[in-house]
Amino acid sequence: MTVDKTYEMMVNKLGKIIPDVELRYKSELVVEINDLKKEKNAVILGHNYMEPALFYTVPDYVGDSLELSRKAADTDKDIIVFCGVRFMAETAKILNPNKTVLLPSAKGGCSLAASITADDVRMLKKKFPGVPIITYINTYADVKAEVDVCCTSGNARAVVESFAEDTVIFLPDEYLARNVAKETGKKIVFPTAVSASGSVGKNQVIGWGGRCEVHEKFTANDIANARKQFPDVVVLAHPECPPDVVELSDYSGSTTAMVNYVKQTDAHRYLVLTECSMGDNIAAENPDKEMVRICSIRCPHMNEITLEETRDALKYIQHKIEVPEEIRLKAKKSVDRMLSIRPNMARD
Repeated sequence: MTVDKTYEMMVNKLGKIIPDVELRYKSELVVEINDLKKEKNAVILGHNYMEPALFYTVPDYVGDSLELSRKAADTDKDIIVFCGVRFMAETAKILNPNKTVLLPSAKGGCSLAASITADDVRMLKKKFPGVPIITYINTYADVKAEVDVCCTSGNARAVVESFAEDTVIFLPDEYLARNVAKETGKKIVFPTAVSASGSVGKNQVIGWGGRCEVHEKFTANDIANARKQFPDVVVLAHPECPPDVVELSDYSGSTTAMVNYVKQTDAHRYLVLTECSMGDNIAAENPDKEMVRICSIRCPHMNEITLEETRDALKYIQHKIEVPEEIRLKAKKSVDRMLSIRPNMARD
């Protein structure tokens, strides 16, 4: 597609969200990236949190971490460019050891992934022998290598319910663990509240203290203020939000589940409590619906992924993701088990 045609497409989709001068400049980048993608035999995966000018142009597939993990497992391309953060690119490498996996930004971290280490998991295994361990996919490869199965926000409940044991360890997000415990009728406890012997009660979720630096900032007061200004607003909250925020929302689900909810319902106004660029992406896809713009929280790590960085990653084959083979093989078992739990088993 030419620059002029690309610019026209971007204006039609994003003209109400992005200034024209920015669209003109970025349309040139989009054409350059798409040409490089063909030249290098690459596939680009774009997480729902990518800024709109990237999200709606260069990715071959977009979605949440579960969807993109499935796409990474199935690709026949030589190079995978993961427009997301490091743990996502690591997951792609775990599933594709013989392919080149690139992360556009050298930074691309995650507060949740940084909240727990492989040593922490080994400590928990020693303290709670025999208790199944589930980790949210928002963790690094060495943590995945120490657990029984991974999950995402979209299939967390299904993964918990896939175990015959009624007590599980759920890492590392405190709020997601609390919300999943409530959904599955279990009691939430934390390691410091369990006896030194490691004995646990029945029907429990043993959580951890990690939090997403974006989602933990949303409060019940944010919802109250929104409803005061816009009584008809429909509030959607990511399950990494605090439990009182999820309780007060009209719907809670993964990023893709929230995208689909807005698309499939007919309310006039929506407030989406998650990373704010996603609100722009939903607005572009649903021009007849209003996104209440009281969100000002961007993930500093997702914000590192730009069209410029994506171009340079492909142009120079830089920021390669590597996972030691011993860790990769162990981590692959937990990721494969997650992928075997089909989406229709999940709550959303």
